[in-house]
Amino acid sequence: MFDGWVADCPLSYSTPNAPSKRDLLGTVLLSVLSGHYRYAHITTLRCDAVNPHLLGMAKVISEDAVRRGLAKIEEASGLAWLQNHLDYCLRPLLTEPWELDIDSTIKPLYGHQEGAVLGYNPHKPGRPSHCYHTYLMGNLRLVLGVDVHPGDEHTPKHGQDGLWSLLRRLGRERWPALLRGDVAWGVEPVMSRAEQDGLPYLFRLRLTANVKKALTRMTAERDWADAGQGWPGKETTLRLHGWSRQRRVVLLRRKLKQPLVLVDRRQPEQPLLSFAEVGAGGEVWEHAALVTSLDNEILTLGHLYRDRADCENNFDELKNQWVWGGFTTHDLKRCRLLAGCVALAFNWWSLFVRLADPDHRPEAITSRPLLMQAIARQTRHAGQLTLTLSSTHGQQHKARQAYWRIAGFLGRLRETAEQLGPLQRWYRILSEALKRYLKGRQLDPPRQLAPA
Repeated sequence: MFDGWVADCPLSYSTPNAPSKRDLLGTVLLSVLSGHYRYAHITTLRCDAVNPHLLGMAKVISEDAVRRGLAKIEEASGLAWLQNHLDYCLRPLLTEPWELDIDSTIKPLYGHQEGAVLGYNPHKPGRPSHCYHTYLMGNLRLVLGVDVHPGDEHTPKHGQDGLWSLLRRLGRERWPALLRGDVAWGVEPVMSRAEQDGLPYLFRLRLTANVKKALTRMTAERDWADAGQGWPGKETTLRLHGWSRQRRVVLLRRKLKQPLVLVDRRQPEQPLLSFAEVGAGGEVWEHAALVTSLDNEILTLGHLYRDRADCENNFDELKNQWVWGGFTTHDLKRCRLLAGCVALAFNWWSLFVRLADPDHRPEAITSRPLLMQAIARQTRHAGQLTLTLSSTHGQQHKARQAYWRIAGFLGRLRETAEQLGPLQRWYRILSEALKRYLKGRQLDPPRQLAPA
């Protein structure tokens, strides 16, 4: 995968003293895998004498060389190059039923960057930011695409173009079984376009005045159905302000039993807590509303939307463990290129750790220390290259088991599939890594015509 990524990179130097594309992209990949979030951290890789050689690199280049190299990549061709490799990575999986999760995350900025403008920033109000519109393969926690916009372009109005362009590129036969998003995406332009294209959707609704009226009207009724995990649900049809038609809305509620605490954040140094007490005859309820084009029962819809909580875990992992909040430059182009590089490395690492354990998908905060932080010695004898790893991790037996499993599978693949091309081998790797998701089935690669 790395070789193809390097070969397709639209970077060209005009000076013979410039570093190679492989050295540039290998340095970026190693830095992202190491959890760096600043270009200055690249310097810590320059003492590594093992990993660069394994990637076919001549050396780890400096942070300045990385910045200058990325600046020489033309933006449109660079983004297309990264998107093509994201598509290549996941396209074999899109013939299976899957959900498309759409959301955005905010990256606060602290300098004078292009696109650093005031926008929606709940954690740091008044701080300029960039907005990352992201499209995720929800049930597998893999990134299909990411668009980086200025901080004031955080609404679906600015993310729709990327969404529909992604779907056009995939082709109708690879469309998701469900389009899923939070309250920002439950708006007329998105829903009407999905209905026009025959794409099922499930969005959360804001508790606007008319939604609250429906909740008030339904509260007195007794025939609330079970929506799972303590949530009763009841469906109705609503046509809210700005909607072109009536739509199915599922109202959910849950009784709160734990003590309630109100936090006064007007004093950040020492927030004030107020403990709310509810009398013996009083009830406190939490409410939510979903809008959907699906015909499923309420229990299924509640389960489908709760699954979307895993999408938020993805954003937390990508932002805090995979440096989406870092690698900032003055121009927006290099921020966009690094966002695509991080998404690709994230997908590769996710599939790599699934080869080690197909039943679980650990986050980087646990998998990278376990599988990456070790003392390595590389030796060559009789034409064979040997890599000896000495793990200092407290659970080094798990690292040993993981690497034996990965090496065993790749060894069998190398022995039995010499006649297969790169695409066929990738299908085999995906089938092994996602055997639980595929229920043991093998992905069938497309048939290739024999040369005339």
